[in-house]
Amino acid sequence: MKLLANREIRRFFLALSSVLIGFALLFALLLWPLCGQNVWWLLLLYALMAGIILLIGVLYFRRQHAQLEAAVSAINAYLGGDVNARIECDEEGELYRLFHAVNAMAAVLNAHADNEKREKEFLKNTISDISHQLKTPLAALSIYNGLLKEEAEELPSIREFADLSEQELDRIETLVQNLLKITRLDAGSIVIEKEEENIAELMRDIELHFAYRARQKHKEIMLSGPEEASLLCDRDWLTEAIDNLVKNALDHTESGDFVRIEWTLRPYAVQICVRDNGSGIHPEDLHHIFKRFYRSRFSKDQQGIGLGLPLAKAIVEAHGGTITVDSEWGRGTAFTLNFPIPTEL
Repeated sequence: MKLLANREIRRFFLALSSVLIGFALLFALLLWPLCGQNVWWLLLLYALMAGIILLIGVLYFRRQHAQLEAAVSAINAYLGGDVNARIECDEEGELYRLFHAVNAMAAVLNAHADNEKREKEFLKNTISDISHQLKTPLAALSIYNGLLKEEAEELPSIREFADLSEQELDRIETLVQNLLKITRLDAGSIVIEKEEENIAELMRDIELHFAYRARQKHKEIMLSGPEEASLLCDRDWLTEAIDNLVKNALDHTESGDFVRIEWTLRPYAVQICVRDNGSGIHPEDLHHIFKRFYRSRFSKDQQGIGLGLPLAKAIVEAHGGTITVDSEWGRGTAFTLNFPIPTEL
């Protein structure tokens, strides 16, 4: 019987049955000398009364059990995405007070979710507007800077300032683009379109993208992993995430150092690791590196804007994956990405 699966209810009925049987035996012992054979009729009436008491208890707990099952179904429906799911609670009593409290909590959660959605939409629209407003003056400044460089061929000091100006303009443009991307990811306005991609080919494209920079700085990018390995992902967005990790590694390594991109197939996940033997991350910074605009007082990189790693984390999580970091100060850093394999779960 499903009702008796509840240990507390089972204990209640066992205790009640024990009391009723105990009283029946006590009455039989006390009334036998007085009533003789008629005691059996009295015991029969007592058994009938005890049966009615037990039946009433069963009906009461069965009704309560049905109410709890309906409440659990409503809660599961809410957790499944039906924000309008509520528990029926039109009567009075302690159980209905609990149901009222659960319904009130669901209403509060809905209000918070709506507020958060509106705030994210406002933030997305605001940053999008700012980004678009900045693009026009940035484009104009880039043109002016290019003309200035052409005119300053014979003026080394002015050309040097023009080169520095171009670097700063590039930084501002990168900041604007990354802000726009990360807010769109936050607001859920980007659809991750996943397709089966060969990981080796994807990593070779990333290596090619950074090959010139690595050669210029006398650094080496190495790839390691099975050629046949594949991953269900959005190629463009995942490339963006790993690009940020490789760029971060190149920024924190010295001439002669390496950046290694490794990928392996686990029983339930695809794992990608970007590893370097550079300066590492100070222990004080490890718990903050994925925060936006976080700048370490120990970092030698003065050009970073603190959005590359948070953007990489947002992209990986949008794929349903996780990203972790393991670093030893002065010895190197490893960022590990794990993507669950849906067919294996």
